[in-house]
Amino acid sequence: MSVRGPALTERGAALLEQGPGPVRVGLSVNGAKRTLDIEPRVSLLDALREHLHLTGAKKGCDQGTCGACTVWVDGRRALACLTLAVTCEGREITTVEGLSEDGGLHEMQRAFIAEDAFQCGYCTPGQIMSAVAMVHEGHAGDDDEIKEWMSGNICRCAAYPHIRAAIRAARDRM
Repeated sequence: MSVRGPALTERGAALLEQGPGPVRVGLSVNGAKRTLDIEPRVSLLDALREHLHLTGAKKGCDQGTCGACTVWVDGRRALACLTLAVTCEGREITTVEGLSEDGGLHEMQRAFIAEDAFQCGYCTPGQIMSAVAMVHEGHAGDDDEIKEWMSGNICRCAAYPHIRAAIRAARDRM
């Protein structure tokens, strides 16, 4: 039996061989291919904010409990603060900056504005990314379901009634 283990894939073997210094990582972010030289321990959040200057995803708790850093990896919600950037190589990353098409606001972004679903705005990008994903997942049937499926996104300003109203409004137009 090898040191790496019998079930290790080529991709996994390549990750084991990288580091401890900077490594070249190819990321697809909002449809654009980007190449970074980063240490293997750099989080996706830090890669996005500090290396690619995409500041929509916020560093809230840096422990995966607030949801301010929510992005999509291959169309699924991911907490960027807990995700290593090297694990996203070859996957599609979408941030709030890449949510809209043709330069206009996404329906959920428009609903957040119309329903005044933010106060300080810090959690808003993560809230919007989770809300759009939740609607696409089919988990926005009623307020109880919305509360449950958005429970990983905290709003310290307590704008929850407005956030739910925005989700309902966007859901009905999406």
